[in-house]
Amino acid sequence: MLQVVKSGYRTSSRICILGGGFAGLYTALYLDRLSWSKGKKPEIVLIDQKDRFLFTPFLYELITGELQTWEVAPSFQKLLMDTDIQFHQGTVKGIDLQEHQILLQDGDPLLYDYLVLAVGRRSYSDTVSGISTNAYAFRTLEDAMRLQEKLHILENSIQSKIRVGIIGGGANAVELAGKLVDRLGERGEISLIVRGEKILKNFSTSCQKVAYKSLISRGVQVKFNTKVNALDEDSLTLMQGNQIYTTPIDLVIGTMGTQAREWLHFLECKHNSRGQLLTQPTLQLLDYPEVFALGDLADIRNRRDEQVPTTAQAAFQQGNCAAKNLKLAINKQPLRAFHYLHLGQMLTLGIHEATVSSFGIELKGFLAFIGRKCVYILLRMPTSSHRYEVVCYRIKRLTIKTFQQLVQGFYRFRKAISFFF
Repeated sequence: MLQVVKSGYRTSSRICILGGGFAGLYTALYLDRLSWSKGKKPEIVLIDQKDRFLFTPFLYELITGELQTWEVAPSFQKLLMDTDIQFHQGTVKGIDLQEHQILLQDGDPLLYDYLVLAVGRRSYSDTVSGISTNAYAFRTLEDAMRLQEKLHILENSIQSKIRVGIIGGGANAVELAGKLVDRLGERGEISLIVRGEKILKNFSTSCQKVAYKSLISRGVQVKFNTKVNALDEDSLTLMQGNQIYTTPIDLVIGTMGTQAREWLHFLECKHNSRGQLLTQPTLQLLDYPEVFALGDLADIRNRRDEQVPTTAQAAFQQGNCAAKNLKLAINKQPLRAFHYLHLGQMLTLGIHEATVSSFGIELKGFLAFIGRKCVYILLRMPTSSHRYEVVCYRIKRLTIKTFQQLVQGFYRFRKAISFFF
């Protein structure tokens, strides 16, 4: 249990990090790995509502069983075992920026010297009738487990076809569609319901073309310029152009968008029209230099005053910059501006299929699948111990599978030649 004490009674600064996603967890890990002068290393406290970190790029692999839950969602306790980072599981109900206090639903207020806001945004249900009650979200581990249960029920039903509608045309919708095609096979009838004229609008033209071609070749119906009017338990009403029609449906998955968490609206700091917090180039809040805002809750700009994308790779880079700037702040040194470097784009398009676009290199198919897996597992998973455990497990599984295939091949060969003897 964390001790709630006044800053003046502590020998080192306390840095509280709200949110254990990419931005929050990696800020904590980077801070812990920095070299500190004797007595200068701060107390690092990571606070999250959940007890597990979620490696969201691999959430889709849970649907097809390509990866196990422990690989995609390791516990914070396990990840932070060999660090000096304290983890506190709790729900934030507000922050007093004037008094440097974090207000938790359970327990006393927690005081901080420096604060990192990285709680992300939450899914929102569109104003369309029936979406909030009848559609499935797909952003969290709980969402994935709930979807797994629904798919299991449908797969064990007697119906010949399983009709699935995915609302959205972004990466979440496209990647999920590819995985569902592979899981459901010929029983699946997958529709992608896109409000605009193209999918993956923030991706390169190459990624858009490869993804669209993959979806069409796999039998996914992509419905452009289509709006959802209503959703019932077993039917979906769509508007395409001036035509409104209702189609039977077994499962609807919504990937429409996000909204700011309620308590963020009440922070006495500057927000943009979407509820995001306005930041300085150093990632500090405009009026509170001891508070850093990262990830999709913040309006972070590049050198051309364009908003930095709210992606995992941006969060990695922000975590690194925030950790270095926190050390500079503690040492009373000038802070450095955050500069986002776009490293490319990667999408999974199904089992053993992906697309990768990075620094002029374009890969697709199995080679892109291997590249994506290697980059995420070897370079992006949070700790070396977790990477090692995942790699060892995957090699073991591959070895067993290869041995089984060799044995099966041997018996098939022996059966074939037995005809001649």
